[in-house]
Order: sequence, then structure tokens, then C-alpha cells
Amino acid sequence: MKTAEIENDIIVVKEREDETLSGRKGAIVKVLGCGLCGSDIVKLKHNLVKNGTVLGHEIVAKVVAIDSETDFKKDDVIVTSHHIPCGKCEYCKNGNVSMCRHFKETNIRPGGFSELVFVSEEHLQNVAYLKPENLTDDEAAFYEPLGCCIRAVKRAGLRQNSTALVIGLGSIGILMAQALKALGMNVIGCDLIASRVQILKNLGIEAFVLPEMCDSIKADGIFMTSGSDRAIDTALKFVRDGGKILVFSSTPQNMGYANNEIYYRELTVLGSYSPAPADLKDSLELLAKKEVKVSGLSTIYPLEKVQKAINDTVENKILKAYIKIN
Repeated sequence: MKTAEIENDIIVVKEREDETLSGRKGAIVKVLGCGLCGSDIVKLKHNLVKNGTVLGHEIVAKVVAIDSETDFKKDDVIVTSHHIPCGKCEYCKNGNVSMCRHFKETNIRPGGFSELVFVSEEHLQNVAYLKPENLTDDEAAFYEPLGCCIRAVKRAGLRQNSTALVIGLGSIGILMAQALKALGMNVIGCDLIASRVQILKNLGIEAFVLPEMCDSIKADGIFMTSGSDRAIDTALKFVRDGGKILVFSSTPQNMGYANNEIYYRELTVLGSYSPAPADLKDSLELLAKKEVKVSGLSTIYPLEKVQKAINDTVENKILKAYIKIN
């Protein structure tokens, strides 16, 4: 089977032995396509994974072999996430599922940028679903990233009809804004790129090019989906006293928040990373009901062009890459 593997800081397509069940409970799936996540780019850019690693986790796939106690069967087209919390440890009990050790250890094998992938029985039981018939493959691939956004909204704990400002309108920012709206918030978005602002406006959500933002805007919650140097200052400028800043991005350097701002203004700063199974279930429902619209957000690349997809994303030539594999 073909895989797109890391080799000396770039991704190259190679042949490796086919994934088989070999006595394992679960399924072998033929990957139809896989979304390119910002975390894939970070791992590659900062040498966080070793040579031979196959990235990718936002998969849509067809079952080609299965040994499972679930109702899934051969030829089903499914979506799945890659990590599963144990639900029993102190992290899980406190709602920090992304920190669960079991969560970090579970994964699809070898990775989504591959023709064949092994999906374990645990994945099938907890985070896999049939692809809704009214979604295209590239739309369904937003299942996991939208789940991340839903968890972020829940973690922020804003009251209904609160004002939420999304800073950074890449694909995650656009998902975040729609998730906030679907979950009952009054949403504003901002970005430095006018075309991205227009995408959000076309979805019926108020949005501004950042320099045109009115200084009087004060949000109950800031959702920082941009990792630019200016994002923290922008968040502090537009959050109301006593408000919350939800960090859903990494910054180029380990930049911090001014302690006095947090102290004297009684701000809450918190992070959110990956979804729990319940968030993923909510995600698929919102996508299927078209309460979150993702049509046209992705640019499609073949497996052999993963590296170009990464380059185009980093250079802001596209919003979101979807790697079509079969």
C-alpha cells in the first residue's frame, strides 16, 4: 500500500506492506480521504515525530475487512477520530480527556495519509460512525476538527447569548464561529485576510478585517484560533473585564499573558485541545443537519501532493487541504 511518510523534514510517498487484521479485533479500512490538520504541520515543522511516521487523522474510509462486535460491516463508509479517553482516570473524571494517558496512546495505524488503516475495536465502539449520506467525503472529514471546536465551546462555559469573538478565521476559526452560533452564542469573527472575513459573512456571521474592528467591542469570551504574534494583544484588547480567553492555538514562541491584566481585570485564560466522544457525536449531528456548513472550505489534493498541500496551507494560499487517497 502507498503511504505518505516523513523523511528528513518533508513528506514522501512510499510503498509499505498492507495493513491486515492478523487476529486483531477491529477493521481494516480503505481511506477515501483525510483532512490536513494544523497539528500535522506543527509536528513536521518542529521535528516532533521521527522518520517513517505517517501523519493524518481526519479520515473518511470504507471498511474492507472487519472482525468486530459492533454493527459495522464490510463496505460501510465511516468517519472516526484517532484518540480515545479511558473515562476512568483522574484526568477524565475532571474533564481533561486530552490529558488522559490512554487517550495519548491510542491511534489509527499507521496514519490517515495511507491507502489502508487499521481501526481498533475500541475506536469502532467509541468514536466511529457511518458517514451521513448527505455529506460529501471532504465535508465529512470535518467530523474530528469540528469536535475539537465543540469541546472548546463547552469548556469555555459561557452563558447562552453571550458575545463570543473568534480571532483568526482559518478553517478552525470558521468552524469555531459556527459551533458557537449553533450552541447559542452571539458571534463575531476577525482576521487580517479580507477573503476569510467574507467567508464568515457569507455564513451569516458578523465579521471584520482586524484593523476595522470597533474598539468599543467587548466580548464575554475570546476564542483565539490564531497563533500569530498579535493574537494575544488582540484578545486582551477585546475581552471584557471578568471575561474569558480560550486558547486554541500555539504561538511561534512561548509567549505569555501579562499577569497584571489577568489579575486586575479578573480574566480567565484556559486552553482546549482535543474532543471527547460526546463532542464528536455532537459534531456529526451538526454537520448532518447543516447547522455547521463546510461545503467548499477544502481544496483537494492527491496523496502524492501532500507536501504541496502543506506548503500551500502554510503560505495561506488555501484554507484547508483534503488529501484524496482512493
